[in-house]
Amino acid sequence: MIKDKLATIIVVHGAFEHSGRYTYLVEKLQRDGFHVVIHDLPGQGKSEGLKGHIRSFDDYLHKVKEWVKAADPDLPVFLLGHSMGGLIVVRTLQKLGVTVDGVILSSPAFGILNGASKPMAALSRLLNFVWPSFRVNSTLQPESITTNPQVIKRDHNDPLIIDKVSVRWYNEFQRSIKKAFKNVDKFPDVPLLVMQSGDDLVVDRLKTYQWFHEVKTNEKNYKEWPGFYHELFNEAEWQLPYMYLYNFVQQQMTKHQTQRRD
Repeated sequence: MIKDKLATIIVVHGAFEHSGRYTYLVEKLQRDGFHVVIHDLPGQGKSEGLKGHIRSFDDYLHKVKEWVKAADPDLPVFLLGHSMGGLIVVRTLQKLGVTVDGVILSSPAFGILNGASKPMAALSRLLNFVWPSFRVNSTLQPESITTNPQVIKRDHNDPLIIDKVSVRWYNEFQRSIKKAFKNVDKFPDVPLLVMQSGDDLVVDRLKTYQWFHEVKTNEKNYKEWPGFYHELFNEAEWQLPYMYLYNFVQQQMTKHQTQRRD
């Protein structure tokens, strides 16, 4: 067992970002006694390969499965997925049968606002067959993901934030959203906390609530944060959603310890 750690929290970041954007959150979790695992997803940050491109959404799922398998078996394991990372977590559990002690989703990407127009979406489907690695510019700006001026300034000067994605990535992303709903009954009976920003300009919060309403677990909690933009943990008051996360994990750990004694 990792000495003096209470549990392992595996953080799965979203699209157009990288693990380095979570340093403050990782440090807070570590101070509170958790072992934290976070890496760059394929095609993001410092990972190898063409940035903004994947062969299949399954590339993400298998990475998360690797991280879970590598976790200390003597510690409870929790998955924390933000935005696309939340979608990745859900699809991993639906498809690969990964076992964890709890799941936290932060503004999960179950529906995208201001996506590609119908003509562009049709063109992307065509290019997906003939030129899947063709990349297009992203319109996502730091001002649409947080109201925190410090984070906005930081992100404008971050060379690891990608600004292009491939048509294959876009199509795989959209298909995976549909699969998350189609296979909602395959989500395991695992404690679930969904936290959604109330003024999200990136994902459709109504789709988040729809998926949450449809998923069948014995223990699930939904919390919406009015006035918060997409990135809950990058708002100036990020420690409010952090305390929800912390209390959820602590509650599950108490149950875990009780079950082990029994």
